[in-house]
Amino acid sequence: MDDDALDGIAEELYGVPPEEFVAARTAARDRVKDEDKELAKAVAALPKPTTAAWVCNLLVRRRPEEVSQLREVGEMLRQAQQALSGPELRQLGQQRNQVVAALARQARGLAHAEGHDVSSAVAEQVESTLRAAVVDPDAGEALAAGRLTTALSYSGLGPVDLSGALATPVRSGPVPRRQAEGTPAEDGSDRRRREADERRQRELEQARRDAEEAAGVARDTAAAAEAAEQELIDAQQRREDLRRRADQLAGELRRAEREAAEAVSRAQQTERRRDAAVRRSETAAAIRDRSAARVAELEAAGQ
Repeated sequence: MDDDALDGIAEELYGVPPEEFVAARTAARDRVKDEDKELAKAVAALPKPTTAAWVCNLLVRRRPEEVSQLREVGEMLRQAQQALSGPELRQLGQQRNQVVAALARQARGLAHAEGHDVSSAVAEQVESTLRAAVVDPDAGEALAAGRLTTALSYSGLGPVDLSGALATPVRSGPVPRRQAEGTPAEDGSDRRRREADERRQRELEQARRDAEEAAGVARDTAAAAEAAEQELIDAQQRREDLRRRADQLAGELRRAEREAAEAVSRAQQTERRRDAAVRRSETAAAIRDRSAARVAELEAAGQ
């Protein structure tokens, strides 16, 4: 079977809308079944992509430069993790989140333009795939191939599980080095041992990156907790200050109320004294007037 031919057919199939996939797959199988039955069988076995996988494949085809930028951010993050650069890690982490969010929005817009509105659940799977492509270079290469059959996810430990996620394997990669003359050929056990060692090395490197990222998150959360604790202390101090001020104002209010009551009492007493003085003044005036009239009467009688 021609692997390149299968890759070419897969490249074509995983770019068509989901509702057209089965018909397109049948047509592709029929085109090659007379010439290559094994290829036709492999084409017929190509799985229909999930909606999230189709959206990701669409994004790769329509926005390849942005997807490349996403993978570059992932590579820079891995280099920063190996260099234990905390500030750079935080900066790149923010950039990663921005790029992932922007690409997820673009993916939804592209799908909408194709007549497919993306649900929240599918959007989460698309974003999960993009995040996995940042964390794991193999996942990034799988995304860039544009032949995803299902969404990717990252558990937080080890490499991303790519089993069953690609319609056909990613066959691109470094050209194998020419074997030195006189060097014995690598047998199957040696190859399996080397591949196992390489896989363990990748897992170790990924675990180290995970550990460094977790340490960075732990430092950030510890700093946030410390800041929150200080804010709580400040808030409690402010509450105590306000409580003391409230007690002080309450005391001043009680004193003012007492002074006001005393002032009212003094005003009432003063008013009573004034009324008594007015009455005495009126009585004295009346006596004065009667005395003056009596004097006038007697003087008139003596003339």
